[in-house]
Amino acid sequence: MSVQYLPCDVAELRSLFLFEKLTDDQLDWLCRKGRVQMEEPGAVYLEGEPATCFYVLLEGTVVMSRRVGADDVEVSRTSDRGVYAGAFQSYLGDRVPQVYNSSLRVTEPSRFYVLSSDHFAELMREWFPMAVHMLEGLFFGNRSTKQAIGQRERLLALGSLSAGLTHELNNPAAAALRATATLRERVAGMRHKLGMIAGGPLDRATLATLIELQERAVEQSAKAVQLTPMETSDREDAISDWLDDHGVTAGWDLAPNFVQAGLDTDWLERVAATVTPDTLDSAMRWLNYTVETELLMNEIQDSTARISTLVNAARQYSQLDRAPYQVVDVHELLESTLHMLTGKFGPGIKVVKDFDRTLPKIPGYPGELNQVWTNLIDNAVAAMEGTGTLTVRTALDREQLLVEFRDTGAGIAPEIRERIFEPFFTTKPVGEGTGLGLDISWRIVVNKHHGDLQAESVPGDTRFLVRLPLTAEQPEAAPDAASDARPEAARQASPDSPSDNQREPS
Repeated sequence: MSVQYLPCDVAELRSLFLFEKLTDDQLDWLCRKGRVQMEEPGAVYLEGEPATCFYVLLEGTVVMSRRVGADDVEVSRTSDRGVYAGAFQSYLGDRVPQVYNSSLRVTEPSRFYVLSSDHFAELMREWFPMAVHMLEGLFFGNRSTKQAIGQRERLLALGSLSAGLTHELNNPAAAALRATATLRERVAGMRHKLGMIAGGPLDRATLATLIELQERAVEQSAKAVQLTPMETSDREDAISDWLDDHGVTAGWDLAPNFVQAGLDTDWLERVAATVTPDTLDSAMRWLNYTVETELLMNEIQDSTARISTLVNAARQYSQLDRAPYQVVDVHELLESTLHMLTGKFGPGIKVVKDFDRTLPKIPGYPGELNQVWTNLIDNAVAAMEGTGTLTVRTALDREQLLVEFRDTGAGIAPEIRERIFEPFFTTKPVGEGTGLGLDISWRIVVNKHHGDLQAESVPGDTRFLVRLPLTAEQPEAAPDAASDARPEAARQASPDSPSDNQREPS
């Protein structure tokens, strides 16, 4: 782009709010060390380039934009004289990345006062040493505080997940332990009854038929149909009455097992036709032991399968056995996170999964995406206060993978909606939230994955929309990098960016 260099006017510099308190010698120094240049319409500098110059607008119109995913998002447009941009953090030295955190362009021929980053750093350190110390303390102090609290939030989330996982594991483990103890008793009783039957008047053919009925009972229990409570009650009454009519003692105790195994009175009639009336009671109890042991083994299998599922979910969630950056199936990550958070849902919250399983795998950091899912799901559950529906949906949206978290809570008040991604902003009571969950999520999605995170909310319908690119870009070093591409309302409050009273054109 064509650049025209012009004379520097001390009087013009003095007319700017930025320089109005400087001495004549200082203004002379600015004119000697800097320059005035005319920029034609187009880009002045691009985001990510080395920050070599500090720009102050003398006349014209500037537009500042930030890179969000594959799009350039305009965050500011102004013609105010004296607004500045560029290498305004050069006095911090190599302790922060010295690159442009935004892109700047002009829409008409515009005139700038331009000072090199080295001279701007020299100016700040020599003319305003106390201010530099205070700004450094503010910048690095806030960043350290945010990192410490962020780490604390991660530890609190991990503790909460660990407690929930322990609770979830305890239930199937206790069930398997109880079933194993009961199974031991039933097998002992079965051996005792088998001895009584074998020593009784049954001939070999009758005993073989009884054993065949036993095998069929086992087969039937494996494919038993789940009955409604009313159907179960009716069938238990019918079987209990049949057992009482045929002289089987305590038939009410055997009926529930027979019903659970899918057996009915027709099957009982076949047993009665096989044995004599005086051995029917023993035969029924022996078959009950058979059915009950099968049901107990099914319970143990279900419990251990549940434990295995939880362990696999925990391993998938933690990503301990995987590379930090890889091609991942988003649905696997969502499933593992939902498993880990099951203990937080409670009986009043319904979870709906609307997944498009045809979506491709995407490149990313699975452990940190799980952290995003955790933050968004945890916020949704808290917003519903124990009652509502959480819907997790995936879809393809304009060549990006969309993950939507929708809850039926009270919603986000309009007056705070633009602040929810600000660091340290929270609506939770003191001690219950750090205000960094959405800030961290934003950095992971936008800065590290080059995606987008937005919120839409009306009472009863709040949605957080995560969009992730389908193809890989150059991985970032960390989600806590100094650059910050959040929406303007949140970005101005970030310690990584100038505040409003600095009048940066952003």
